[in-house]
Amino acid sequence: MPATIKLKKMVDEIEKEFELDPHVRNAFLRVDREAFVPRGFRHLAYNLDALPMAASQWISSPLTVAKMTQHLELKRVDSVLEVGCGSGYQAAILSQICRRVFTIERIDTLIKEARTRFSEMEINNIFTRFDDGQRGWKEYAPYERILFSATAREIPQALFDQLAEGGILVAPVQEGPMEIITRFYKRKGRISSEAIEACRFVPVLDGTERQ
Repeated sequence: MPATIKLKKMVDEIEKEFELDPHVRNAFLRVDREAFVPRGFRHLAYNLDALPMAASQWISSPLTVAKMTQHLELKRVDSVLEVGCGSGYQAAILSQICRRVFTIERIDTLIKEARTRFSEMEINNIFTRFDDGQRGWKEYAPYERILFSATAREIPQALFDQLAEGGILVAPVQEGPMEIITRFYKRKGRISSEAIEACRFVPVLDGTERQ
């Protein structure tokens, strides 16, 4: 079965759970998830499952990626910072909607593999950095949107400092035993937030890691 048909079926399955805005749906139809999944799991690439990958990490469920993408409210957004590149799948989706995507990964093997995928897929508007993403990427700040792709008890102040006035940051936040997708707004220099829904993400870790 051609990848385009498999992708459409995957997106249809996402929409049974979560209605997509047209620009988000189109982004998913343009990025082949199979390219981001380890070879041994490619037969599961179009399922709505999180899948294991290198360095004891996971490529998120397409449904989770869809929710995080849509909660960012990306229409007419120029620049977005992603903390936690992982396989690169989320960044690739963002690259179909925003002009510039800046993505940071703390595990060197993952960022190297992601760079190779972006190059092979001729995605040229993603900029990558090997670093502890909790520090952000000050050189290109401020960012209209920031996506924090690991569970944290609190969001580092450095990221709020790098969020543009009127910007949105979306992150999974630990609230007692629960992990909650939370959307933060920056208005007149002040941060407000709203809880959206429960989720499951890997926990944020400090520092960098070379395999």
